[in-house]
Amino acid sequence: MKSAVLLLALCAPVAALAQAGPPAAPSVTATDTYFGATVTDPYRNLENLADPAVAAWMKTQSEYARRTLDAIPGRQQLIKQMLDFDARKSAQVTKPHIAHNDRYFYLKTRPQDQQPKLYCRDGYKGTEVLLFDPENFEQGKVYTINSFSPSFDGSKVAFALSEKGAEVGQGLIMDVKTRKIYPERLRPLSMGGAGEWLPDNASFTYTPLNSADVKDNNARLNTQSFVHRVGTPQSQDRAVFSAQTYPALGIKPEEYPYAFYEQDSKMLFGLLYTVDRYLKAYYAPATDLSKPKINWQPLFRSEQEVTNVAGDGEYLYFVTSKNTPRQKIMRMPAAKPEVATAEVLVPESTDEAINDDHFKVTKDGLYFVRTRNGVEAKLYFVAKGSKTAQLIKLPRPAGSIELHTKNAQSPDLWVTTVGWTADRTRYHYAAATGQFRPEPLSSEAQYPEFKDLVVEELMVPSHDGVQVPLSLIYKKGTPRNGSAPTLMVGYGAYSKSTGPFFYPPYLLWAQQGGVLAVPHVRGGGELGEEWHKAGQKTTKPNTWKDLIASAEYMVKNQYTAPGKIAMNGGSAGGILIGRAMTERPDLFAVAMPEVGCLNAVRMENSPNGPVNVPEFGTVQKEDECKALLEMDAYLHLKKGVKYPATLVTAGFNDPRVIAWQPAKFAARLQASNASGKPILFFTDYEAGHGIGDSKQKQFETMADLLSFGLWQTGVAAFQPAATASK
Repeated sequence: MKSAVLLLALCAPVAALAQAGPPAAPSVTATDTYFGATVTDPYRNLENLADPAVAAWMKTQSEYARRTLDAIPGRQQLIKQMLDFDARKSAQVTKPHIAHNDRYFYLKTRPQDQQPKLYCRDGYKGTEVLLFDPENFEQGKVYTINSFSPSFDGSKVAFALSEKGAEVGQGLIMDVKTRKIYPERLRPLSMGGAGEWLPDNASFTYTPLNSADVKDNNARLNTQSFVHRVGTPQSQDRAVFSAQTYPALGIKPEEYPYAFYEQDSKMLFGLLYTVDRYLKAYYAPATDLSKPKINWQPLFRSEQEVTNVAGDGEYLYFVTSKNTPRQKIMRMPAAKPEVATAEVLVPESTDEAINDDHFKVTKDGLYFVRTRNGVEAKLYFVAKGSKTAQLIKLPRPAGSIELHTKNAQSPDLWVTTVGWTADRTRYHYAAATGQFRPEPLSSEAQYPEFKDLVVEELMVPSHDGVQVPLSLIYKKGTPRNGSAPTLMVGYGAYSKSTGPFFYPPYLLWAQQGGVLAVPHVRGGGELGEEWHKAGQKTTKPNTWKDLIASAEYMVKNQYTAPGKIAMNGGSAGGILIGRAMTERPDLFAVAMPEVGCLNAVRMENSPNGPVNVPEFGTVQKEDECKALLEMDAYLHLKKGVKYPATLVTAGFNDPRVIAWQPAKFAARLQASNASGKPILFFTDYEAGHGIGDSKQKQFETMADLLSFGLWQTGVAAFQPAATASK
């Protein structure tokens, strides 16, 4: 009875908001047949973002959503608290690179900065120098530094810039000593396209796109890797790795070719990237760069399931999941790299998965990270000349660990630890003494408001009996009577693990008396590659069923109740959120898919679609096509169903999930919904996928999510007194 009264109270302001909503989307129906299955698509016309009727509808929707969100009491207070958190650190440093001469390069953001700026200094204690400020590069424009790459000797740095969150822009090169920028502009470059330096420190490899238009379906097909010499026009650049120059390699149109020089083995590598985490790679002597043709030889095939590689001159070390669900590390001679004759250096663990993003080689040996259930990280070391892994005791327990090195000839190792309620801490580790020395780059800050937070790490049975890790964060003393508003945050794709991470804005949910819940659903990498494969293509339903099972567990154990649960996920996490709400609309009060993949069966008709086939599948194969239809939240919407309150967002300049995907979902949801709860659709015309957003925009976006969720889960301080239209 108590729940029924609460739901009635929540619906009162919601009904008034729904009556004042913007007009329905224009609809032009299309019909498709997939292997005998006929599918009706009532909003195919929204895929034409240039159509004036579509543009007008999106604009009206965004204006209405903006008025509604801005009117929520408590939203501005959340932004104020986020700004206060930010002001506690005089500097936040990210993406440190250390050149051979011990010159540090990094991005730094101060409280007064909206965008990170590029700095350098000689040595850890050296004098800091501002190299580039994207906010003052061109009058009237604010750019984002998407990526940067210093030369091996630290004399030059290349960096990629973009504006309005498009992640596609131009590449610049700077002389570090004079801080002068060379005249050439390399266009168009993608987010990670700053370049990979060659041993002469005067040239580098890079892979430009074919077009800067994020809506161009051909922009990312048949790309080429070039060598650029500093100070010369881009038109003189030489293609060194592509289907056009090396047709015998069989490079597919959707594969991004990246050539780079590996400093420790002194070899060239050519990698073919899609979202497939299994490397497809070639190698050649670096001396081949001076020859008309490079003699590319096969190194890794995707069926060998190699996910990362490092070298020290003597050996190439690689992580593989072939017949090894939680991964193992193998090695082979750099002079004769053959996977078939490689030896196992680190065998598989029974209960820990290797984090293949963080294994590094130094002068002393190999360091790697293993995690248990994705939430408990440990550091291991294999000394040179040994085949035995040793556990290294950390200064404090870690949820996640990051490793950074200078090169394989240096003993230097930097270890960064973080937890759900513990900020990032950076240490320098000395293998000779086994000592950790704090070497922070960011300034330290205190967060006394989070001192009473409790972290619970649980294992929850899913629909098929499989145990799913579930992380809960809440204030000590939060009642276990089903009254706590709960925010579930999830992803579940590409073998990426979710956390632990420390982000104070998210913890504001717990400060409001709620429970922050992170279900480590299948499709992620928390329990190794087997966990990833169990939420991929035809097994994708496990992803959202794991989230549903986690929500049901929390209800059963009175952490929360139906009508009190909000859920949020972005990008590929849109599949998770969209299908959870369409499968169990009764279980959730709020759904918030951000720039989400919500019309999966049409993904291949977007610029970034073909490259995602290895993760989600293709409509060209019957079993994978059926899987895409099953994971398509847009196609699972049914008229007359009482759906949760929903905030759908899109970035107009998004190069990853094109804006028409969330637009179509929002249009059909508004036409289908019978709950009377608000269905808001907001398109940010100054942003893309969220990467590169200004600091203020990041805080505003987070405040939108938190305040909308707290409003719709009944938190008193967030209940509007009147509709946004008034």
